[in-house]
Amino acid sequence: MFAIKFALLLILAYLIGSFPTGVLVGKLFYHKDIREYGSHNIGTTNTFRVLGPKAGTIVFLVDFFKGTLATSLPVIFHLGDHHYCLVFGAAAILGHAFSIFLKFRGGKAVATTAGFLLGYNVKFFGLCACFFIPLLLITSMVSMSSLISVILIFISSFFFHDSFLTIMSGVLVILIWWSHRTNIKRILNGSENLVPFGLYYWYKKSKGQIKK
Repeated sequence: MFAIKFALLLILAYLIGSFPTGVLVGKLFYHKDIREYGSHNIGTTNTFRVLGPKAGTIVFLVDFFKGTLATSLPVIFHLGDHHYCLVFGAAAILGHAFSIFLKFRGGKAVATTAGFLLGYNVKFFGLCACFFIPLLLITSMVSMSSLISVILIFISSFFFHDSFLTIMSGVLVILIWWSHRTNIKRILNGSENLVPFGLYYWYKKSKGQIKK
């Protein structure tokens, strides 16, 4: 009975992660397929860029909390071991990156990963936020902030003396870097998209290098 319950909830976690927020918001409210514009990504950054801050905020919140909800399923349904949350969080992250509703294609899972971290360990999530937010304010690039943060997250996980968390953090390094491989190319050639704030954005703008 436990195995059946575990399997069904794991599938549910994957389906929650697979929920294509950006695509649905774009099609239902803006009559646009977000995958056909900008970076063609279904996540928060491209939604902000293509559909505006209201749509971007909605997509971020839904993608974030679907990670938290999926991670919390073992607690909600009293499965026992707290480390099961890692497995369910991983299922949601994989769901977002390889959505069954989008022919197993998806986003880069940054927001969903952040939601997973909140659902698993609030203190660890707070530490991760302390990495990501300053990096974003300095680099003005969500991609670079994510790539650096996930490495710092992996290193920091050792100080929490939780081998399961460390393993999961290592997997996240691989997933985040793999999903950002096109961003890495743009970062290296200086053509990566910037958010409209932060030190690097204002530096580029002061030099007249920001396109209107």
